[in-house]
Amino acid sequence: MARTLGVGVIGCGNISAAYFGLAPLFRGIEMRACADIDMAAAEARAREFGVRAESVEKLLAARDIDIVVNLTVPSAHYDVSRAILKAGKHVYSEKPFVLSVKKGLDLAKRARKKGLRIGSAPDTFLGGSHQLARHLIDAGRVGRITSGTAHVMSHGMEHWHPNPDFFFQPGGGPILDLGPYYIANLIHLIGPVRRVGALTSIPASERTITSQPRHGEKIPVTTPTTIHALLEFASGAVVTFNASWDVWDHGHAPMELYGENGTLHVPDPNFFGGEVRFTEGTKFVRKAPRWDHVLGIPNRKHSEGMMANYRTAGLADMAIAILEDRPHRCGLDLALHTIEVMTAILKSGDNGRFVEMKTSCERPAALGVKDARALLARRRQAKAA
Repeated sequence: MARTLGVGVIGCGNISAAYFGLAPLFRGIEMRACADIDMAAAEARAREFGVRAESVEKLLAARDIDIVVNLTVPSAHYDVSRAILKAGKHVYSEKPFVLSVKKGLDLAKRARKKGLRIGSAPDTFLGGSHQLARHLIDAGRVGRITSGTAHVMSHGMEHWHPNPDFFFQPGGGPILDLGPYYIANLIHLIGPVRRVGALTSIPASERTITSQPRHGEKIPVTTPTTIHALLEFASGAVVTFNASWDVWDHGHAPMELYGENGTLHVPDPNFFGGEVRFTEGTKFVRKAPRWDHVLGIPNRKHSEGMMANYRTAGLADMAIAILEDRPHRCGLDLALHTIEVMTAILKSGDNGRFVEMKTSCERPAALGVKDARALLARRRQAKAA
């Protein structure tokens, strides 16, 4: 049996560099080719990371490619993933997986028919900090989770992204762009959602790009950029989720979960690491459990300093799961339920009514300390020891 699956990438934009750069950390995958409708973009990535540049058609036909990573814009995710499945390849998609439950169910049917896997980002919930939060919940350290809050708020993407248009069109916005990190992590920690309700708005009908090379250009806003949502979970927990690109500054924590015996402070689900704090009653626990989780170790320099970044962990886990014939953690059911929650939030904002979920999922298996180490390539395991 093969010990490594070949990976190709369709879509050579900004995020592709992270996939190519971080994939060597993990076992089970080898990045072999890339493609883009702009062949120059594919050739540039190929030169940068030592893979071959292909047309989309040739990549899909390549015999050494087992999994194709879909890094196209959200509006193209369904069509590209469908083509990947038609070619007989497993799919791993960047978030959001698709833009409707109907399209997600169609892909699920196609994958089952061909015996193929579908996985989807985000995989940040596999990070050391979020797995520690999961461990504390499962161990009963704060008691049953009864409620919580989550906040992701800023003033948008137009000040740093070179082509921010799609962020402000249907398929973008803070719910579908950043919401997957928060919703997936909440499902990972608490379980599936029963129903949602929301208020949404578009405070500014256009944005001015202040990044290069399009500085000064104005772009229309056609999707909600401020969303206040309520999520009721199957467990009975209720969570307030606020997402906005119309906020200059705020003092809210990324995520807090309130249990019967204490409070759990969870770091930003957009990242793999960060400080996890919790209380017993009103008193903070000063001595947290020892937690030597390799996917929480700072490994990349960012503007805020050294941070933990292990993007492709979900892709590697899927590849290894295929080889070991077990479920993968960033799986289809989780991705589909996450999409339904997010699209239901936007639907509720439109019609002013609570929306009941039609999909559900199990919490993905926890990725403990030993399991996380086993994802790493052997040389990385030795370095982390």
